Amino acid sequence: MSTKEVANKWAAYCRAGQYDKAQEELYDYKCKSQEMEGVQGYPAKVVGMEAIKMKGEQWNQMVEEFHGSEIEGPIVAGNHFTASMKMDITMKGQPRSINEQVAVFQVENGKIVHEQFFYQMD
Repeated sequence: MSTKEVANKWAAYCRAGQYDKAQEELYDYKCKSQEMEGVQGYPAKVVGMEAIKMKGEQWNQMVEEFHGSEIEGPIVAGNHFTASMKMDITMKGQPRSINEQVAVFQVENGKIVHEQFFYQMD
């Protein structure tokens, strides 16, 4: 698959709420995932699909209620693509809010090998 094909499939899965399917089909098993430095509640950097899944589970445990999401993009450049993500979410012990982030992905041999997220940390 080309980077554009991977990007479009990733966006379609995410818009449908099928994040697990996106990871299973589109990610390399050695994928690297990077959050903002200083993130609380889960590791800022992990390597491998098992670690990415565990990070996702840790994040899910912090969520009280997920109200919806919105994906803009993707925008493709070479073997990278980016998208903006907005999540309407209530985290445990916090008021409902809209969390916005920019996600950047690197694709090699038709698979996502690196993902990195940028967002405001309070």
